[in-house]
Amino acid sequence: MSTHAARNYAIVTSAYWGFTLTDGALRMLVLLHFYRLGYSPFTLAFLFLLYEAAGVVANLLGGWLATRFGISRMLMVGLVTQIAGFLLLSALSPEWTAAMSVAWVVLAQGVCGVAKDLTKTASKSAIKITAGQASGQLFKWVAWFTGSKNAMKGVGFFLGGLLLDQLGFQGALWAMAALLAVILIGVVSSLPPMMGKSKASKSAKELFAKNRGINLLAAARVVLFGARDVWFVVGVPVFLYASGWTFTMVGGFLAAWTIGYGFVQAIAPSLVRRSDDGLSTEVPAARLWSAILAGVTLLLCALVWLDVRHLEWVVVVGLGVFGFAFAVNSSVHSYLILAYAGSEKAAEDVGFYYAANALGRFIGTLLSGLLYQWGGLLYALAGSALMLIICWLVTLALPLARPQAPPQTPQHLSSKTT
Repeated sequence: MSTHAARNYAIVTSAYWGFTLTDGALRMLVLLHFYRLGYSPFTLAFLFLLYEAAGVVANLLGGWLATRFGISRMLMVGLVTQIAGFLLLSALSPEWTAAMSVAWVVLAQGVCGVAKDLTKTASKSAIKITAGQASGQLFKWVAWFTGSKNAMKGVGFFLGGLLLDQLGFQGALWAMAALLAVILIGVVSSLPPMMGKSKASKSAKELFAKNRGINLLAAARVVLFGARDVWFVVGVPVFLYASGWTFTMVGGFLAAWTIGYGFVQAIAPSLVRRSDDGLSTEVPAARLWSAILAGVTLLLCALVWLDVRHLEWVVVVGLGVFGFAFAVNSSVHSYLILAYAGSEKAAEDVGFYYAANALGRFIGTLLSGLLYQWGGLLYALAGSALMLIICWLVTLALPLARPQAPPQTPQHLSSKTT
């Protein structure tokens, strides 16, 4: 393994850990603060809509910009944008009208949504580049990166509630902006600014001309993450609070769920048998785990419909099983996108894929408020089950071979990262 590659991998992962910590805290800050002010489930979901919608555009443009100007530079831009979003949100005044407050929060959340997906695309693309210099490490590095990132987001959920209690809404945002400023200084002083720079697409047609594997995987990603957020964003937190849980208990559950989900993602390579070609066993694994996840959600729907005793605890246990299967699915998908992606334009391919990821979160967030308002948790879980069935059907069409591309040597890749 190249020491240089391992060093860059460690720097990128550490920077994204810090970013994700503040991103998770932000979600909990906004959710708890405005629920405490009396906002409805649909309004709470609406606060996150621009955050998710901005991610679609940010991923597409971020991948193209990272290819043209270098991954490190885009990582820095993402961190600066997040700091700006925090400072913008901290300017919210309690004297404003409800309509003006909602508009301001949605705008600030949109800025943070751009920041999140610029940073994610740059970070995941950096993993593709660095793993290209460390033979056989791609699945392990992606799994560890993704799993540890999500565990850190779970810690962020807890941190958000803690900061809200200790520092208040504005003070918490200032503290998180200061943390990101320290991380930004570390990235600027540590990473080569031109890492990952290559020849970018010259037209929108070329940018969207992805291979069949990437297109299908992107479609599966839309419904996979929509299926999670349709209950995660509003449905389950409000259901548990309405069942008598405190804010601390609700935040603790979401934190524990996300940390556990991240841990399973990190160990996913030990749960999925590897193949020499990188696809012949990994693609069937994606199909299997999608089917398992859909089955778990359908069973949970039935239990909620039957209104079994101690329903809130049945939901908690059921979503724990959901989280395990979802984590393996997500980890395999995160590996497959880099396996299908080309090396020349890895950032563009990853950006396209995570634009689909953001679109799924947008759809899930919107439906989370609507379905819960229409029919409670049952409707939210039914929507999740339907999307997971679609996800499974799409994975059945995933190709078992990579697209043909001109051969590249590790030395060629190395010359583009220095």
